[in-house]
Amino acid sequence: MSDLLSGFDLLLADLDGTLYAGRDAVPGAVEAIRGAAERGVRTAYVTNNASRTPDDVAAHLAELGFPASPEDVRTSSQAGAALLAEQLPAGAKVLVLGTAALRAEVAQRGLTPIDTADGADAVIHGHSPDTGWRQLAEATLAVRAGAVWVATNIDPTLPTDRGPMPGNGSMVGVVRIATGLTPQVAGKPAPTLLSQAAEGAERPLVIGDRLDTDIEGGNAAGLPTLLVLTGVSTAREALEAVPEQRPTFVGADLAVLTEDPGTDGWTVSDGVLSGDGEPVAALRALCAVHWAAGGGPAVVRAEGEAARRALDSLGLA
Repeated sequence: MSDLLSGFDLLLADLDGTLYAGRDAVPGAVEAIRGAAERGVRTAYVTNNASRTPDDVAAHLAELGFPASPEDVRTSSQAGAALLAEQLPAGAKVLVLGTAALRAEVAQRGLTPIDTADGADAVIHGHSPDTGWRQLAEATLAVRAGAVWVATNIDPTLPTDRGPMPGNGSMVGVVRIATGLTPQVAGKPAPTLLSQAAEGAERPLVIGDRLDTDIEGGNAAGLPTLLVLTGVSTAREALEAVPEQRPTFVGADLAVLTEDPGTDGWTVSDGVLSGDGEPVAALRALCAVHWAAGGGPAVVRAEGEAARRALDSLGLA
């Protein structure tokens, strides 16, 4: 079978917005990942969330029907702890802002988790809903004193059932403002997490719903990327994306893995879309022409009823 999936031997899949939304799997996602496994293409589940252990993440995925084990999960807490271990001697003291899952990863790397700035050789900052002023103050003191500083991720928001809430990046921003310094970043969009997850694969594909984390991270790691329109980033954001956030492929959802991600049926000339076909194929055609012309803000017009329906479906009318 010649389709998108046939070109790859590993899928590096984001979780929230890509495989599930809240408590439910994204429609078609379980079938797509299981179908890939049946064809010998493994999935590594790659998440910026540092608050849960790989066991917890795998259990959640398995409950939803995904073929997942703890060995398949790659978290930013793992990448962050590994980043510290490369720079510190065994037993070095690390001030941990985060959950027990992050502390466990630090300890597994032969480092010593601590709670105050006193004697801290490093600071690692991951998301925890319990982080408050006192923890941020200790981190500020340690970083100002010269401690190595690693953030598991810098996502400004965290998706919840009630809408976006402050994410780890917002909390990291407090320490950045207080110190005037910038942390090393382990999670997406930095390449560390994805590069570690891709080890051993010859043809990995990064899949995600966010241009500013998943796609930018995959590009930074030098890997092909697939944007699915099931989560955060919109068709307009993709069309107007800066070069470092432009995906290699675009799909409405993970069903694109068993399709030809082309532009069949559509023509774009001078900002005018004409033809007939799937709306996402129209988006690919628009992106190809707009990016080749330099990108930036886009004004798109339709010629014909089919083109008008496509632009309306994409939110580009």
